[in-house]
Amino acid sequence: MDRSGMSAAFSPEEKLAEALLPHAIEGDDGSHDIVHILRVFRNAMRIHAIEGGDREILAAAVLLHDCVSVEKNSPLRAQASKLAADKASGILRGLGWQQERIEAVAHAILTHSFSANIAPETLEAKILQDADRLDAIGMMGAARCFYTAGRMGSALYDPVDPFAENRPLDDRAFAIDHFAAKLFKLSDNFQTAAGGVIARERHARLEQVLELLTDEI
Repeated sequence: MDRSGMSAAFSPEEKLAEALLPHAIEGDDGSHDIVHILRVFRNAMRIHAIEGGDREILAAAVLLHDCVSVEKNSPLRAQASKLAADKASGILRGLGWQQERIEAVAHAILTHSFSANIAPETLEAKILQDADRLDAIGMMGAARCFYTAGRMGSALYDPVDPFAENRPLDDRAFAIDHFAAKLFKLSDNFQTAAGGVIARERHARLEQVLELLTDEI
């Protein structure tokens, strides 16, 4: 997607978005593209309106949280958020940000990732983690799951044992396995009360997706 003109969609942080969007993504992963960042931003602003926090730090963290692209099947996947945090720090330093605020953004980016498994300590970091995980559940989460499975060359399901009743889960081989392996676990670990409310709604939608798929297998 052409990034020109996208900054207006990030109201009320249009000026920050204009400065940071050119650095926001690399690669061609359609599950981590500009519209993913916009959805995460809207999730974050929705939570921020209830929970509070520093909006500029939060917005910068959202805009740069995927600024380094590491494929899901890469051995470097667990390091993706650290690589993004380091790159974001350099970008913000170049824009003249104070070191304390750079570190706050970097912490939020570092701890947002499921793969990194590092607990967020600040409110902004907790909101970013929640906002990003909201895009991994619900209808959009299901869509991104199947998109990524196709990108990675995975099958939709095991024709012999679709729901892994008598085999270990293998979400690299089968898309449906990713529901039980990861997606269904996400709603239990939200950091904010506001994020948790939305997560429970989206988790129910995710369960409905699998229920409807089950009916057609």
